[in-house]
Amino acid sequence: MTAGIPLPSWRPGMTRDTLLGFLDAARSVPKADRVAYFDNDGTLWCERPTYVQFEFFLDALRRRAADDPPVGGRPEFAAVLSGDPEQVGALGLQRVALALAGLFEGFTPEEFTAEVRAFMATATHAALGRPMSTTVYRPMLELIAELRRLDFTVGIVTGGGTEFVRAVSDDLYGVPAELVVGTLIAYDFARDPGGRPGLRRTGHILGAANEGPAKVANIQTQLGRRPILAAGNSGGDREMLEWATAADRPSLALLVDHDDAGREYSYAGKAQTLSETEPVTEIASRLGWCVVSMADDWETVFPR
Repeated sequence: MTAGIPLPSWRPGMTRDTLLGFLDAARSVPKADRVAYFDNDGTLWCERPTYVQFEFFLDALRRRAADDPPVGGRPEFAAVLSGDPEQVGALGLQRVALALAGLFEGFTPEEFTAEVRAFMATATHAALGRPMSTTVYRPMLELIAELRRLDFTVGIVTGGGTEFVRAVSDDLYGVPAELVVGTLIAYDFARDPGGRPGLRRTGHILGAANEGPAKVANIQTQLGRRPILAAGNSGGDREMLEWATAADRPSLALLVDHDDAGREYSYAGKAQTLSETEPVTEIASRLGWCVVSMADDWETVFPR
């Protein structure tokens, strides 16, 4: 809010009018049903040229390889350290992602959270030249604030690692850990030598990657509340946005279109673990979603 004006970083126009119209209409919805879920990468913060979580794992890998050079010889790690996307692509993103996740096998949840927060406290986005923690989108923070003014429950439903996003969601977005749904790493229950119970990370995923239909299923199984607003930026968010707008009450599907090469990046949002037969922007047009043009609709992209 600026001088009483809602959504000050959103330029006047159809998109802003649509948002304000939805916010006004949502007042008629019972508070218990005022629920909004946001994708994270590319929707709430910058995901290019690489995902923030990838940068976190890359930092951990470099430190591990410096202490134990043979680690860097593992094919997945050698591909990542080479900086060559083709090498990573040849092995497959899922195989590489699982190998990177294995760097923290045996960590407790608390130890992993501390590692993420330490990284975020010092990491800088190399291309944008700003702290990684400030690559969040200011207009989306303003939208979240307006939703909270109307007593919305706001959660994050991401394709990224659940525990990674939970480590930063409260600080960045005011979203508590229990309202974050993502791709799950399995844990092992064990007791220490003194008999105290605890959890340790494994190196494998629990269930499927949290994209596409899995997002909707995991919202129901983990949160149990259907959204009337859903926001995303890729085909991996399609089902979640469709589900939100199928509700028999005021609803809104919001698609962020990255079309601003000058202030951020220009690219077509794509799912990472699903094949797509139709560009998500065309789907949005066909289904009547609200498409956000970063270039045209946002006065400011990042916090100052």
